[in-house]
Amino acid sequence: MAQFALPPHSNGVTLSLEELLYYKSQSIRWLPPARSLWSVLGGMNSSRQRGRGMDFEEVRQYQAGDDIRSIDWRVTARTGKPHTKLFSEDKQQSVLIYLDLGPDMLFGSQYLYKSVQAAHLAAVLIWTTLSKKDRIGALIDTGSELLEFKPTSLVKGGLTILNAILSAHNRVVADSPTHLDKAAVIPRLQRMSAKGSEIIFISDFVRFAPSVLAQFATLKQHHNVRLVQLYDPLEYGETDYRGQLKLTDGQTSRWFNFGCKQQKMDLKNNFEQHQQQLRLLSYRHGIPFSTLSCAKPLINQIAEQ
Repeated sequence: MAQFALPPHSNGVTLSLEELLYYKSQSIRWLPPARSLWSVLGGMNSSRQRGRGMDFEEVRQYQAGDDIRSIDWRVTARTGKPHTKLFSEDKQQSVLIYLDLGPDMLFGSQYLYKSVQAAHLAAVLIWTTLSKKDRIGALIDTGSELLEFKPTSLVKGGLTILNAILSAHNRVVADSPTHLDKAAVIPRLQRMSAKGSEIIFISDFVRFAPSVLAQFATLKQHHNVRLVQLYDPLEYGETDYRGQLKLTDGQTSRWFNFGCKQQKMDLKNNFEQHQQQLRLLSYRHGIPFSTLSCAKPLINQIAEQ
């Protein structure tokens, strides 16, 4: 298996503010005119539309179809020809991140914890969104509580979210809290988000029961939804290790013999069934679905998309 150096300032297990700030300098990779993150990950980008907005743009000679209420009478009187004022209305997009930092995300067999990779992706999204002058918000799931941060276009607000991710993640690593029922997640997101918001789920989706996954159809009716699944190669039996290991999902534990082809095949089958469930959800409801490994650097994978 390929060996990778850890991302700057990262140890792969806990988080530091420096490793999240590092992605600020990387976010320029996905700003216009370059391709957006995963081409569509940013969803509906903010656009400038002509209309009777708040920001004055220019005065030009009147054209058929212009709103007569926007005629600049002073310029019209001075030039003897009708002129109209043009305005630009800044249509900011709200991007809302659901970030799963629950105990089952504290796993990584080779490189990074899934939770660390998830935090890195969240940092990329935060910096990219703020760089486009859009609003960024977050719902951080620690496994025992949901931390809510309403969308903001201020860098200070983005830093508040990053610090909350840092604090929440390292607290979960130290305390291993109990699991929160995921049924509360989507109703909370619906209350937080304006119609038409971009909602990006970053999780392994292991704790999302079928009844919760079914709620995505309702969420998709009024929002642009995207799923990004984090996984570790060991979860589908990919490892060079041939001995026995005790694996846990945060609640139950089981011994696996990785020298046994059948046990490795069982892991692979379980993982593929879970994948198929998510892909079927994506297909039925038109929800973009991506996967990210925690066994190699985030930047490498984004560049491959």
